Amino acid sequence: MDSIDSQKKLRWYNIALISFVSVWGLGNVVNNYANEGLPVVTSWILIIALYFVPYVMIVGQLGSTFKDAGGGVSSWVKSTSTKRLAYFAAWTYWVVHVPYLAQKPQNILIALSWVFKGNGNFINTVSSLTVSIICLVIFLFFLWVASTGVATLNRIGSIAGTAMFIMSLLFILLAVSAPAMTGAKIATPNMTNIKSYIPHFNFQYLTTLSMLVFAVGGAEKISPYVNKTKNSSKEFPMGMLILAGMVAVCAILGSFAMGILFDSHHIPSDLMANGAYDAFQRLGNYYHVGNVFMILYAIANAMASISALAISIDAPLQILLSDADPKYVPKALAKKNKKGTPVNGYIMTGILVSLLIIVPSLGIGNMNELYNWLLNLNSVVMPLRYLWVFFAFMMLNRQSKKFTSDYKFIKNPHGGYLIGLWCFVFTAFACIMGMVPKTNMAANPSAWWFQLALNIIMPIFLIVLGLILPAIAKRTNKAND
Repeated sequence: MDSIDSQKKLRWYNIALISFVSVWGLGNVVNNYANEGLPVVTSWILIIALYFVPYVMIVGQLGSTFKDAGGGVSSWVKSTSTKRLAYFAAWTYWVVHVPYLAQKPQNILIALSWVFKGNGNFINTVSSLTVSIICLVIFLFFLWVASTGVATLNRIGSIAGTAMFIMSLLFILLAVSAPAMTGAKIATPNMTNIKSYIPHFNFQYLTTLSMLVFAVGGAEKISPYVNKTKNSSKEFPMGMLILAGMVAVCAILGSFAMGILFDSHHIPSDLMANGAYDAFQRLGNYYHVGNVFMILYAIANAMASISALAISIDAPLQILLSDADPKYVPKALAKKNKKGTPVNGYIMTGILVSLLIIVPSLGIGNMNELYNWLLNLNSVVMPLRYLWVFFAFMMLNRQSKKFTSDYKFIKNPHGGYLIGLWCFVFTAFACIMGMVPKTNMAANPSAWWFQLALNIIMPIFLIVLGLILPAIAKRTNKAND
């Protein structure tokens, strides 16, 4: 009993800090500033108030209701609907990591390029096909590493993740104070004019919503901590509100800091890939420490990406194979070797990721465009797993008398259902709009249409593959019995 009681000592500030480290990163600031410039400040305020706050509160109630389910989204869906839908939730959680795995080798290459060359020329001078071949070799190497165990890389990733978190806060502190401390010239004119922060709410703006959703998503990782708080009904929501405030402050100040370093009206085309490194290099020059900040950030980012690559190969696949009902997953796919590695599952992962690394480079010749496209694809595909969180919450509210929870976000089940529906519809809308390429269609029509085709085909292909597996399982599992 003592050990159980001691686990429930987390206070609201513990919850806020743990959640903040797992949810937030500097890349969220850089990527969205690259899309919008200074108007992203207003976008952050809107997305946090209207989407992020209800999102984390929904996760809190689901985690509290299903405290023995390990926090898995597929477990929530299974408890509120059917085993078939739970399989699709588990499948979605795994398959959205395919574009994520395809981009991690790019992140590693870019980080190492900045460490050893001290600039971002690599992404602008090397052909996308050459880079894709190198990335394929990197991915296949870490596919092998993941099959041998990732405990060491997990520890390295934790250290690197903490370092990335510290560097993100350091960036804001150094950049915001740079004009006063070093006399650095502010890059964006009229930063004190309120008009500089008002977005143009047009079609182009709607295509950037998926990147914002992508940035604040992943709160379901917080759910296991709900029932470890001292008073979950009071302390958890307080911790989540503090988390939302911390994210808002970092997003707004981070975007403001980006405006100091990069002209909001003339955003570099390679800002998503090189922006964070370039920013730390500029800050190092302002504070007369050379490339120290940039190298520290690049090393931390490379280590975090290496760890994430190996871990994200294994963990989502294990969730798919263990959470999903066996009758929907072919036994051959779940078959493990002596080391406990699902070999055929790894092969399927390897084939899908390899295709996504090589095929796009055949139609996107510029590496910078390839990087931006793949990042945008991640912002379209990754939020698809959040849909199951909101679906489970809607089903929970429809069956409110069937379940009990120490913490409730909305006590009225009709109100809770509507909020879940709002988050579901908004996420789906953002994903659909995110499919529109961000490149200039007039400058290169063939590349624009190629990217649009890939953005539409890829999610459909991944969904269809998920529909095929149960049919294969139905045939092969009976044959193997």
